[in-house]
Formats: sequence, C-alpha cells, structure tokens
Amino acid sequence: MYIHLGEDTLVKSDDIIGIFDLDNTTVMKSTREYLKKATKQNRIINVSYDLPKSFIVSGKDDYHVYISLLSSATISSRAKNKLRRFE
Repeated sequence: MYIHLGEDTLVKSDDIIGIFDLDNTTVMKSTREYLKKATKQNRIINVSYDLPKSFIVSGKDDYHVYISLLSSATISSRAKNKLRRFE
C-alpha cells in the first residue's frame, strides 16, 4: 500500500521507518544533526515548500527523508487506515 505525503508524493507503507513531528523532535540536538547530515547527503525530499510540519524517514537499504506540510498525526492516521482495510 502507498501513503500520500502531500503534493504528488506517495511512499510505500512498508518502506516507512518513522513519522516525526518537526516541532517536537527538532528540539533535540541529535535530530537536528541527523537532518543536517541527511541534507548534506542529498537524502532530503521536500514534498512542499510551505511551512513543514513533519518528516518521514523511508527506505530499506537506501533511506530518504521526506519533509511534508502534513502533520505527523495525519500521516500516521492514513497509514493506520490503510492497514485496517486489510484486517
């Protein structure tokens, strides 16, 4: 199944490693360093250039970080709804 992250971006739900709220997680220095490192490695994909609310880490062997204007709660809800349909 695919999860819509905003704009025209879909990611396989099986590939999602984590969904994080930007306001809550970027308070920690380790998260800011992680995002800075991902930027230097060209792993950041901006789904929208509006005010970002969340970031999603996706990938199995090769990871990417998606910056989304959707809240982490909205994306998590979409992922859970997809899973419920197949139970």
